[in-house]
Amino acid sequence: MQRTLQRLAESVGRTPLTLQQAQASLLPPIPLYRALLRAHRQLPQEMRSLGDVYVKSEFRNHRRVDNPLHIIGFLSQWKMYLDALPRDPEQPFTGRKLDPELIEKMSAEQIGQLYELMHATKDVWKPASPAEDDSTDKNHQS
Repeated sequence: MQRTLQRLAESVGRTPLTLQQAQASLLPPIPLYRALLRAHRQLPQEMRSLGDVYVKSEFRNHRRVDNPLHIIGFLSQWKMYLDALPRDPEQPFTGRKLDPELIEKMSAEQIGQLYELMHATKDVWKPASPAEDDSTDKNHQS
């Protein structure tokens, strides 16, 4: 019995999910939405506000989608994002690079959204330069 469970656990990562298995592993839209907003509480304030606005707008824009495959893709990608978020408040969110094959599959509209997101997040990830730190210190000393 124990050996069978080990084999089953090993095979989970190697076999693609069927439509029924994917639906079983997905969260319904409203619980997923709430879980995402709760997970954002662990992020720094700038990232949290940006993430909350983005999640809310994406779920609002996809509220009336009827295509089941599109819905499953949408929910599965947000579930993957939720799983990638840190659970521990002390653990920093590092993100990851996009797969070039994924970018190749994107439409022009999706690439445009990604470009806008990149510009919106640029200031959040920009480290303070030493020149800026010196000028702020001088202003506070005067």
